[in-house]
Amino acid sequence: MTLTTVRFIQHDGSEQVVDAIDGDSVMRAASTNDVQGILADCGGSLTCATCHVYVANGWYDKLDPPGEIEESILEIAVDPQPESRLSCQIIVKPELEGLVVRVPKEQF
Repeated sequence: MTLTTVRFIQHDGSEQVVDAIDGDSVMRAASTNDVQGILADCGGSLTCATCHVYVANGWYDKLDPPGEIEESILEIAVDPQPESRLSCQIIVKPELEGLVVRVPKEQF
């Protein structure tokens, strides 16, 4: 099992750095490590926006692009931005070592 570091930055600026298992989603890494603000109500089944995050500058283009369903669900997220993604759709891999995502102030 290989691990990749992911940094979660809360809306108040506090940070939590976690070692995420490669192949898991960023949402699962957040849930496993008790990252506040990632609610993941649907458990990653792509039916809600409660795992919404903002991908930090320089990282968005390193991710696989969002699919049509993700894009449509992001429309119902609170305060979506161009760098918004659903963390359930970001798969952890070694190329994302040091990935930084910002957690919104609220999910709904």
